[in-house]
Amino acid sequence: MSKVKTSFFCQNCGAQYAKWQGQCNSCKEWNTIAEEIIQKEEKSVWKSASSETKKNSKPLKINEIDSTQEVRMDTRDGELNRVLGGGIVPGSLILLGGEPGIGKSTLLLQISLKLPYKTLYVSGEESQKQIKMRAERITTNGDNCYILTETKTQNIFRQIQEIEPEIVIIDSIQTLHTEYIEASPGTISQIRETTAELIKFAKETNIPVILIGHITKDGNIAGPKILEHMVDTVLQFEGDRNHVYRILRSLKNRFGSTAELGIYEMLGSGLREVSNPSEILISHKDATLSGTAIASTLEGMRPLMIEIQALVSTAVYGTPQRSTTGYNAKRLNMILAVLEKRAGFRLGTKDVFLNITGGISIDDPAIDLAVVAAILSSNEDIPIGEGYCFAGEVGLSGEIRPVNRVDQRIQEAEKLGFSTIFVSKYNKISLKNSFIKIRLVAKIEDVASELFG
Repeated sequence: MSKVKTSFFCQNCGAQYAKWQGQCNSCKEWNTIAEEIIQKEEKSVWKSASSETKKNSKPLKINEIDSTQEVRMDTRDGELNRVLGGGIVPGSLILLGGEPGIGKSTLLLQISLKLPYKTLYVSGEESQKQIKMRAERITTNGDNCYILTETKTQNIFRQIQEIEPEIVIIDSIQTLHTEYIEASPGTISQIRETTAELIKFAKETNIPVILIGHITKDGNIAGPKILEHMVDTVLQFEGDRNHVYRILRSLKNRFGSTAELGIYEMLGSGLREVSNPSEILISHKDATLSGTAIASTLEGMRPLMIEIQALVSTAVYGTPQRSTTGYNAKRLNMILAVLEKRAGFRLGTKDVFLNITGGISIDDPAIDLAVVAAILSSNEDIPIGEGYCFAGEVGLSGEIRPVNRVDQRIQEAEKLGFSTIFVSKYNKISLKNSFIKIRLVAKIEDVASELFG
């Protein structure tokens, strides 16, 4: 019997200590260090049955390395394919995080039922009957999907050798445990060890593994931060449980862009892909209202038309309120200062509330011009003309700065039926035979005079 060793780990960041202390030196959190028992013995984790997959590690000249791009595995889900960069890369490890009840298990079960590959869905949280009930609600087809209720990694690998799946899904990594670590499931050492075993399995067999990860109250994936460094891709599934729309973002992707966005609608029969996000981001109303403006923005390669809502009212209390939803509050303060200083609009004594519809957050500076238009429209109580949209960044001197990929923004606005788009005078536009009217503006004053006379 090997020697049993006790060690202390920070439950927030995973830092290891020889003895207990009140504050973690790495993340500076208090009372997060807990004792865990580690059993030091020879590990016999995943061992590949085929000798062909065992690679002799030796240095190669960079010119000798095979650069042929591997064919990605199609998930039959357009939104997930886009976020991953075209599909699942064989041998990769994907971590999906999100709040409880947001739909992580539903998303992966739905995908596993649609996949044309033999899939093993391992659940440590639900029984096989519970998963079957949810699967019947989603679809009747699932010939390639195998369900396993297990939390011990050694038993999971034994079933993998028998079934020989092409994709493995783990729900969730916090429920797994290995017999080589004497600690409870969900602890730092168990999460780190089970993930290391799965990485070894994925890289040796070229079988992709998708993990579901719980998140903490701060919104970070539970477990050590090293977990996110170990995996190839980190996806975030977010949205408000009171609304039907869900957003899939890529926080880390070794095989694609991290700027892509996938949007789903939660229905009783599962998650529906939203191929045209503008349908949920623009309100449908009978009458034109003041304080609303449409912005043309980009998320990765995807153009979006979003609605900006602003409310400007006289401050009831001594200090004016500045509140935003989905937009950077500091940037709003900067834009209000520019309007006050450069354009002469007196907003210093007024409350300003700003909202981006659809429940999404946008960091694109190209929506600045729409924010300005919505604020001025609410301040003057004059609606913006129907069919108008905006794409421009506002500088500190009040100038309208050019934005990137303006042609793509204009094409999206034209496709959705907008008649006029306001862009910077300094943008180079190469579009020809465009039916949308392009208004070139240089300063905020030009926009105000065009819209309100």
